[in-house]
Amino acid sequence: MSFLPNLEGMEAMRSTWTDSRLDDLNGRVGAVASEMRELRRDVRDLRGEFGALQRTMMQVGGGLIGTLIAGMLGLIATQL
Repeated sequence: MSFLPNLEGMEAMRSTWTDSRLDDLNGRVGAVASEMRELRRDVRDLRGEFGALQRTMMQVGGGLIGTLIAGMLGLIATQL
């Protein structure tokens, strides 16, 4: 009685790996690896762009807060 009947078929499949099939698999894995490198490069570029966007938003926000404070101080100064 076999608890895992599928393993018998997998053992038979393992013995049929020829050099040409292994070379084909190696080529496919190589293609996937190059796609992963490209994806990582794209993600790295996006991180840089998001960092630049965040800096710009902080500068604009800081400018708005500074303008608001200056306006409030001017209003207070004219009311004294």
